[in-house]
Amino acid sequence: MTTPKPTATLRASERGAAGGMAEEAKYLETARAERSMWLMKCPPVVSRAWDGAVSSAATAAGAGANPNPVVAKVVLSLDPLSYIFKMKMAQTNTGNTPKSYSLNMSKDFVPMCVFSESNQGKLSCEGKIEHKFDMEPHSDNLVNYGKLCRERTQSSMIKTRKLQVLGDGVNRMNLIPLPGMVDLIPSGSKEKKKKKQTPTKPSDAKRIRRDRSELVNIIFRLFERQPNWALKALVHETDQPEQFLKEILNELCFYNKRGPNQGTHELKAEYKKSTEDTDAA
Repeated sequence: MTTPKPTATLRASERGAAGGMAEEAKYLETARAERSMWLMKCPPVVSRAWDGAVSSAATAAGAGANPNPVVAKVVLSLDPLSYIFKMKMAQTNTGNTPKSYSLNMSKDFVPMCVFSESNQGKLSCEGKIEHKFDMEPHSDNLVNYGKLCRERTQSSMIKTRKLQVLGDGVNRMNLIPLPGMVDLIPSGSKEKKKKKQTPTKPSDAKRIRRDRSELVNIIFRLFERQPNWALKALVHETDQPEQFLKEILNELCFYNKRGPNQGTHELKAEYKKSTEDTDAA
């Protein structure tokens, strides 16, 4: 026996309202698109101070306080050559955080616009960025800024990890890994053991060069056994450095790049005749 699933029904007016909201959310409101706005790059210290002021004002809003407090004021000074902007923090209980900042204005940036989205999903263009400001501590607060930098350095040097010695009363059975947790153990130690056990191949530095004429005779004897040889096989048979062996093979042999004997060396025709004459004699 199955229980039918509950279904929701909407009246015509409700469906029309819901459809209107969904249809409205698809469009972008551009009534304020030409409004001039400023973009200011804010340091994390200032951002945290502002967030703290807004959160404390939100908690005190029930007691009649302003839920949107003033967090800073911008002072504009007129200079014959340019404008001078200075920002003063409204909060006074921010410790060594600088209270005033210089705002360096510039127009050298990529064109940008500001967008917003309401709780109903409505998108709006709030304006376009006309000026960009880079914030730095004002010269009046260099002493406090130096203290703040020292506090950062000291806090970064504090070790957060602690070593705790387990006493005799601790149940050590809880520290033994369960059978299903064996695969979670790091395999770094096992890999190191495997690397130690793998034999290392002898390098060319340990091979001693033979006399050139002696090596040529050895190569001729090897080619009497079989007409085609790979380079690795010749290095193994002669126990000679690979580069030195290549030099002699380039003089005595040619390399098969294709065909049934691809990748092997074969004696040149003139050396084949000399070896055949030697065998006949």
